[in-house]
Amino acid sequence: MDLQTLIIWLIVGGVAGFLAGLIVKGYGLGIVGNIVVGIVGAVLAGWLLPTLGLGFSLGSPIITAIVYATIGAVVLLVLLGLVRRAR
Repeated sequence: MDLQTLIIWLIVGGVAGFLAGLIVKGYGLGIVGNIVVGIVGAVLAGWLLPTLGLGFSLGSPIITAIVYATIGAVVLLVLLGLVRRAR
């Protein structure tokens, strides 16, 4: 992975984390936490969705990546929120 790809993943993950924080009210971790969750969600969803055969394309690769990452970040935020509330 080159530096340009890493920077793109960080930007896409940041946008996805921000969007996920807006979608999942009450489970957010603050702006910085949501961005970190977005980056992790981007990596997980970018790998997991195509592996499970749930991959799709929206025409533009960057838009598709943002949607994948947002899905991953939303799922991750919900799971983290459930774990935090269970304590």
